[in-house]
Amino acid sequence: MSEPRGSEGTTPLPVLEKPTEDEAPEAPTSGEEHRFWSARRVPAGIVAALLFVVAGAFLYDVAAVRAGRSALAWRSGLARQLAERPLDDTWVLVGAGVAAALGLWLVVLAVTPGLRDVLPMRRTHPGVRAGLHRGAAALALRDRAMEVAGVQSVKVRAGRRRADVRALSHFRDLDDVQADLDAVLREAIRGLGLARPLALSVHVRRPGKKG
Repeated sequence: MSEPRGSEGTTPLPVLEKPTEDEAPEAPTSGEEHRFWSARRVPAGIVAALLFVVAGAFLYDVAAVRAGRSALAWRSGLARQLAERPLDDTWVLVGAGVAAALGLWLVVLAVTPGLRDVLPMRRTHPGVRAGLHRGAAALALRDRAMEVAGVQSVKVRAGRRRADVRALSHFRDLDDVQADLDAVLREAIRGLGLARPLALSVHVRRPGKKG
């Protein structure tokens, strides 16, 4: 005879409860989303390669001198030039300026995020970030704009904060076309899910006469 269910030693199954109509779903996390940081692989690779070559050359020369050989001509000449040239010499000033410019460039790269072409999207799940390329955003807006009656062609430029739309209309009143474009594109921008929705600028004109 089998034991009745619910006796000792049995594990109750989990119960999944559906939310009632009065319970609102969890809202997506809000807040300002910052730009994505670039890995800076190219500048980092260039700096690492230069440091490797320069450090390797100096290390080899120092090891050669320690082994009883004479220093290489380029290092002896460099030491002599640094010792003899005054600080106000033209080449000294040029070298200092180049070094300062490179250092400033590296500092700017270190403190700026980069990836200007990626627009941050709203975060709907904790720990997950998404971004939309500006070219993809412009293409999506262009496709929506072409659905408006009277639009012959559209050029869309999506910036970091604004979408600039220039359309050609071959029929219908220009004000009506612009109003429809404005309404459709504002809805399309909301549908992109960006953390900071783009401002919209729409310009509509007639196509130029051929010939």
